[in-house]
Amino acid sequence: MSTKQCYYETLEVERTANEAVLKTSFRKLAMKWHPDKNPGDAAAEVKFKEIAEAYDVLKDGDKRAAYDRYGHAAFEQGNGGGGGPGFGSGFASSFSDIFEDLFGMAGQRGGGRSGGRERGADLRYNMEITLEEAYSGKTAQIEIPVAVTCEACSGTGAKAGTKPKACSTCGGAGRVRQAQGFFTLERTCPSCQGRGQMIEDPCPSCSGAGRVERERTLSVNIPAGVEDGTRIRLANEGEAGARGGPSGDLYIFLSLASHDFFQRDGADLHCRVPISMVTAALGGEFEVPTIEGGRNKVKVPSGTQSGRRFRVSSKGMPVLRSRQTGDMYVQVVVETPQNLTKKQQELLAEFEKLSSGATQPEAAGFFTKVKDFFGTRTGS
Repeated sequence: MSTKQCYYETLEVERTANEAVLKTSFRKLAMKWHPDKNPGDAAAEVKFKEIAEAYDVLKDGDKRAAYDRYGHAAFEQGNGGGGGPGFGSGFASSFSDIFEDLFGMAGQRGGGRSGGRERGADLRYNMEITLEEAYSGKTAQIEIPVAVTCEACSGTGAKAGTKPKACSTCGGAGRVRQAQGFFTLERTCPSCQGRGQMIEDPCPSCSGAGRVERERTLSVNIPAGVEDGTRIRLANEGEAGARGGPSGDLYIFLSLASHDFFQRDGADLHCRVPISMVTAALGGEFEVPTIEGGRNKVKVPSGTQSGRRFRVSSKGMPVLRSRQTGDMYVQVVVETPQNLTKKQQELLAEFEKLSSGATQPEAAGFFTKVKDFFGTRTGS
């Protein structure tokens, strides 16, 4: 009869535990009992093996089903379990992601960086444009300091006439293996930092980096209809890769400068226009500029109240990568007269005497409600 501890008890989980719970518990226990954390502790190594064995079975649906039915006997020779969980290369591969998270190393992963070629970094460039430029689009010329491939060594980092040599520590793999108990782990080679190559005679132009700093002028096409925060990607225009590696990308982030007249809301434009009290009362018209540089007349009907909006169709912003165009909305604000002459004051006073509820229905209705409100309270 088997004397092994129950796999569920080993992982400190219930029998109903799902895959996520199993993995979380295994990570915690593996971190606690791993030989790296307990150097020279034979008991810790045994405990770690038990934890790994339990997880290897329970994380696999078929093995778990067999274990739930037959227990440890499912993996004993001749009992229908198909062999024990084992700790071969397949086991190492299945746990490599977990050990890399826990200990910063990968289990049984082969191969370093091919020929020491590293992709260059992506770059960011912030560009401010006007609302008019966002409306019509533009082609902008920008200058950026960027690392480019060294012409003297063609990006290899080695002096002309020489070549990089395979790293003697890792044999060109970029990683070195180390035995930890029953498990073989890999780490980035400390001599070549994972490149797999060493340069004995570096290029004097780039000091072995394979790239040099240069000012570069680029042409950027900004399409019509871009919005604040739009990102434009220029592939392979970023920093050059190390030792002949591929270049990164350049990202242009656009911001729109504030406008003196318009406020933007998506594809629509909004503006506020002050009008005189007389125009609001009698009606009239005025002209407003449009974003493309033209003018548009807006008719104001008599009795217009402050805050009313008028829609001017198709005078807004173009929609990016579309034939649609937004609208322009003009909001009128009735301006109260100031610095009146004596004659103007007299005329307004005379107008006030002649006014009635018909000329100011909103005010009349409001004060009627106020009167009724106070009358009700007095009666109570």
